[in-house]
Amino acid sequence: MTLQQLRYAIEIANCGSMNEAAKRLFISQPSLSNAIKELENELGIIIFDRTNRGISISIDGMEFLGYARQIIEQTELIENRYHGKNRTQIHFSVSTQHYAFVVDAFVKLMKQSDVSEYSFHLRETQTYPIIEDVRSLRSDIGILYINERNFKVMNKLFSDGNLKFTPLFNTSPHILIRSTHPLAQKETVKIDDLLGFPYITFEQGVNNSLHFSEEMLSIRSNEKSIKVSDRATLSNLLMGTDGYTVGTGILVSELNGNQLISVPVETNETVTIGWIAHKDRQPSDITAQYIELLNDMISQNLLDLNQFLL
Repeated sequence: MTLQQLRYAIEIANCGSMNEAAKRLFISQPSLSNAIKELENELGIIIFDRTNRGISISIDGMEFLGYARQIIEQTELIENRYHGKNRTQIHFSVSTQHYAFVVDAFVKLMKQSDVSEYSFHLRETQTYPIIEDVRSLRSDIGILYINERNFKVMNKLFSDGNLKFTPLFNTSPHILIRSTHPLAQKETVKIDDLLGFPYITFEQGVNNSLHFSEEMLSIRSNEKSIKVSDRATLSNLLMGTDGYTVGTGILVSELNGNQLISVPVETNETVTIGWIAHKDRQPSDITAQYIELLNDMISQNLLDLNQFLL
């Protein structure tokens, strides 16, 4: 077993693809595949399950990658200490539902990072892939919400994936609308107030169900609906139409100015926004720094929900 083989395995896990990893490592795909097969044969385990649809990390592979990352991190520390290097590349990945406060904390993390090299990944994606990214160690943490409606299903997925959910904050559902929307002057809105207005929601793909819906309030009787796949499109539709979406009520004025506002929905539902991480993977210093940024931001601004976007 060599350090190079460990780095190969980590890069494949990060990419989720043998071909993509080979491109990033500047080697041929057959050479990379052979190196991993030799490593698996030496260890007597299967690290990556191969199927017609691609690769996935096996249970043994997840445990192995946890150790491999620690070895590589410690190796880089030794190299920097004794080879006179002043820099090392830091790796950090987040998979998240479409929350602008997550992006804002990510920007602050970039500004605070005093290293000359880093490889950061911010993946705004669907709910189920967030869980899969963290389970397969593709991302360090995932950010999503749980509530009474999806609690049992989500916790079953967390348990099966050996994941731990840590709360960030509790909130109630808010609608997000443009500042000139017909409902903009209301202090609160009822479900019936929303009827007739387009409901804009995020597409969840093949896992499209109420359990994975990013919108934390079910509005079954809505006659007009629009599905989108990214936050920029959502924001443009909200600012250009009488449409609305449902979210945390947290706004980031730096990203959207005062064009969008949030209004509380009259409901007894409460949601918990939090982060998930793999139980077998010890958080790195950069992960801890990012979580601290999230907590600081939320604690400072939670009482004034009009400073943030979703």
